[in-house]
Amino acid sequence: MNFSDKIIWITGASSGIGKALALELSNQNAKIILSSRKIEDLELVKSACKDPLKVKIIVLDLEDYNNLQPKVDEALAAFGEIDILVNNGGVSQRSFVKDTQIEVDKRIMDINYLGTVALSKAVLPYFIKNKTGHFVVTTSIVGKIGTPLRSSYAASKHALHGFFDSLRAEHHQDNIAVTLVCPGFVNTNISKNALTGNGTPQQKMDAATANGIDPKHFAKLMAKAIENKKEEVYIAGAKEKLGVYAKRFYPKFFSTMIRKLSVT
Repeated sequence: MNFSDKIIWITGASSGIGKALALELSNQNAKIILSSRKIEDLELVKSACKDPLKVKIIVLDLEDYNNLQPKVDEALAAFGEIDILVNNGGVSQRSFVKDTQIEVDKRIMDINYLGTVALSKAVLPYFIKNKTGHFVVTTSIVGKIGTPLRSSYAASKHALHGFFDSLRAEHHQDNIAVTLVCPGFVNTNISKNALTGNGTPQQKMDAATANGIDPKHFAKLMAKAIENKKEEVYIAGAKEKLGVYAKRFYPKFFSTMIRKLSVT
């Protein structure tokens, strides 16, 4: 792979997929900008990178989506340019529709959708001016299918697909690429941090998540998809991928199948 000296900005970089991807790209000699809300965790990721001198930290909160332009200015000043923006930051959900307060629905959309869109819109003029750029978006298999306990999470990820498919079409002539990465179950803390109906974190690991893909392996596959500028890629187990294709080709069968899923 050829990421040598590419300048890659990763949100949600303090743990999970974002951290694993940062370490993978650092091993491939990329220059990395790490972002999340957690400065202490970002410092640990930076120190674990192959060359910490080629890593910068910018603390940001995607929920504060009206104030992201200064963060873009800071990112551009870090290494002088941005080649790839990896929109990886977000929050998941574990609650039934009937039990989820509307404030929680809004918060999930603010972080996952509006935060990602606002940051990308702030970077977009720079990509247009340079006639090159690459948006990478970590969505989810539930960005293609809806499953129990993830109504607003699924909605936010579906929305990202719609937005970035449109952006890709509008800016093809500007040589701007979009890669939508759809993870299945990955062994991270996403389920522990997932919001419940009243907005508090679940604080426990789902069994399916615990048995998910190792983040290091996931990051290698994600890096390959980024390098090849794949438009959309499913990095998931066989069952999750089956769900995507069943929804597309056999929607009635899929609806029956999804109702039988465990909701724990």
